[in-house]
Amino acid sequence: MTSPAESREAASGVREVLVWDPIARLFHWGVVLCCALDLFLLAPGKAAHRYVGYAALLLLAVRFVWGFIGTRYARFADFVRAPPVVLRYARAAATGTAERHIGHNPAAGWMMVLLMALLAVVIVSGWLTTLDAFWGNETLEEAHEFVANSIMVLAGVHAAAAIFESWHLKENLIWSMVTGRKKA
Repeated sequence: MTSPAESREAASGVREVLVWDPIARLFHWGVVLCCALDLFLLAPGKAAHRYVGYAALLLLAVRFVWGFIGTRYARFADFVRAPPVVLRYARAAATGTAERHIGHNPAAGWMMVLLMALLAVVIVSGWLTTLDAFWGNETLEEAHEFVANSIMVLAGVHAAAAIFESWHLKENLIWSMVTGRKKA
């Protein structure tokens, strides 16, 4: 008996592979939701804002562990590349000759690491502002806000790159983060 995905593949002639497992997708869309809520909807410093930050911490902790024990494309070893590899990829992307990657390309891999690191910084700085030792510390509050805004800017760059790569490769990379599947 064939699965619905296998039936679609047979009908379309396109073979697909599962790239983004449910944990990777839950992390991605969960962080998108947490950031959107805390940046645009919830009042800074209020309980709901803090609880969303704790949810982001939980997502980050799970994803960090999953980066070592998860499925092939979710592991850091699969997508964190040496700087010379990233530079070669960036040069090739700039000329439109970059090769296709099933998982993260070298630049996207480092973007993910950077976004995860900034997410950790914004979570820790937000938590610190709730402690008596840092209550009302304007420098820490400004740093927290700066890092949160940096995440927003880099997420925009990330989304723009995904749209560009989708156009360049003629495959919907954003939809693959919904379904988990990409062309083989």
